[in-house]
Amino acid sequence: MTDSTPFGTRLRTALDTRGQLCVGIDPHASLLTAWGLDDDLAGLETFSRTVVEALADRVAVLKPQAAFFERFGSRGVAVLERSVAEARAAGALVVMDAKRGDIGSTMAAYAEAFLSPDSPLFSDALTVSPYLGFGSLQPAVDLAHANGCGLFALALTSNPEGHEVQRAVGADGRSVAQAVLARLAAENAGAEPLGSFGAVVGATLADAGADLAINGPLLAPGVGAQGATAADLPRVFGDQVRNVVPSVSRDVLKHGPSVEALRRAAQTFVDDVRAVTNR
Repeated sequence: MTDSTPFGTRLRTALDTRGQLCVGIDPHASLLTAWGLDDDLAGLETFSRTVVEALADRVAVLKPQAAFFERFGSRGVAVLERSVAEARAAGALVVMDAKRGDIGSTMAAYAEAFLSPDSPLFSDALTVSPYLGFGSLQPAVDLAHANGCGLFALALTSNPEGHEVQRAVGADGRSVAQAVLARLAAENAGAEPLGSFGAVVGATLADAGADLAINGPLLAPGVGAQGATAADLPRVFGDQVRNVVPSVSRDVLKHGPSVEALRRAAQTFVDDVRAVTNR
């Protein structure tokens, strides 16, 4: 199923109707065990299908982490393909969390894998790494524009090591992260109601220390198990909080394998975010 409507437009609608929440599909071995499943292909399939069944018809975004499927080889990738297709068919927007980043034809091939409607892994958006230079992402930017998809570029991540690169200051006095944010803002210029090119900005940051007004979505990992709460979002994101997509994985997924428990946990996060954004 392909919708040429820009990702930013579709995301704005999803956030406004389903609430501001992205739930990761992260089949950690420990989570499979906690669900009473074996750490094998059958366990992976059951886990993924259950999360999709529970949440794809009600949360705005599902974000499969490609690595946890790839570790099972081609059969694991086949499970990922089915999960993406079923999630999108049920109405969720799918952000593929693969953090791809390369140059030239290799970047183009990565883009085709996740942003081409002909690919079995076709997703609504893809996480990318701009640290070979933002311009290296151009093949993905072009294909996203062409197919109504989005990108989320790593900018200010929630891991403590990220500051070594992201907060480094260039000759123009800007941090690396701010330079990435500026390029995203340029891609989103004039887009309404929301641009399709977003940034990954950790909800655990004490201070973003950057201008987050990029007219695009801000994917915010770190809510839940990493320590951030919905109440932290206005402090970190300020007047951009309406464009934040809080990303929660373990604190929702730990409630499985019960479909109803997964739904209740997701709704609790939606309600918590709505309370602090007054929406």
